Amino acid sequence: MKKNKLIYSISLAMVAGALLFTSCKKSKAFKEEDGQSSADNRNVQTENDLATNEVNTEVGNNNLLHGRSVGPTGAAAIQKALGINATGYTVDTTGAYTGTIKINYNGLTVNNRTRTGSIRLTILNYPAKKWKDAGCILKVDYLAYKVTRASDGKSVELNGTQNITNESGGSWFDLLFTPAHPSLATSVTGSNLNVTFDGDKTAVYNINRRFTYSLPNGVLTCTGEGIGNNGDLSNLENYGTTREGDTFTSQVTTPIVWNWTCGWYAPVQGEVNIKVADKDFDLKVVFSVDQSGNAVTAAANSCPYGWKVEWTHKNKTKKKVFGYV
Repeated sequence: MKKNKLIYSISLAMVAGALLFTSCKKSKAFKEEDGQSSADNRNVQTENDLATNEVNTEVGNNNLLHGRSVGPTGAAAIQKALGINATGYTVDTTGAYTGTIKINYNGLTVNNRTRTGSIRLTILNYPAKKWKDAGCILKVDYLAYKVTRASDGKSVELNGTQNITNESGGSWFDLLFTPAHPSLATSVTGSNLNVTFDGDKTAVYNINRRFTYSLPNGVLTCTGEGIGNNGDLSNLENYGTTREGDTFTSQVTTPIVWNWTCGWYAPVQGEVNIKVADKDFDLKVVFSVDQSGNAVTAAANSCPYGWKVEWTHKNKTKKKVFGYV
């Protein structure tokens, strides 16, 4: 009988010890959290957005891929209307007759960003499908596409494949110059995109997003939503593993909006909820804040400072504010 009581007491002590250890581990994780997962997520999405913008531009400028003659005058008009200065890369169009072109980045530093590597664009089921057609799927291959910040040397390198689907039909040319196309919708999906940070640790991203482009008051504006699912979570813009090998999900709780006035890198609206495995708290990201983390509304000549991330554990909340540039 005494032996049984001893075993029972030891078991209780072991359970209590395990609970205490788990509690201490969670508290330590909360104290040591620095928002790095949210910063990585934002950096990857920003660079992916820019690449998508250039893909939209170049596939729309190519007559063979677009499916209708835009011509050099039309291409120049698009770039002027959007304020695009296509520096830092060249476009190899030798494979355009088969539905493929390649954007090659030359290492030139533009706006604090140095880019190398290539992005290959291939229209699936070409020539039956052209980019102007609704349902057209563009395969995007990132080939050692590396972006390095000139200011601090930090870098992000993408390798892998995504598909961009033209859900609405039409292109930026139609949106800008054809009243019959008041908006455009595209989706970006891809599995196992490898993302290497600073030439060292590699994360894996499964990106699932829908972009809707419109022209309110003549300003190109993009609204981004999460369309992915993983387990019981929906509205995911991406999920995968962090640079530390932990599984994560990034769920869009309020659509992310950016416009050409403030730039693709500076959302003027949006909220994201990031969950990282083994952490007893979520990282809640709010875009469009001032330097103190207060929500602000972008105006014609005033853009937000950046975005903030908050995390809460046992009624304690910590936050960190990041600048967009």
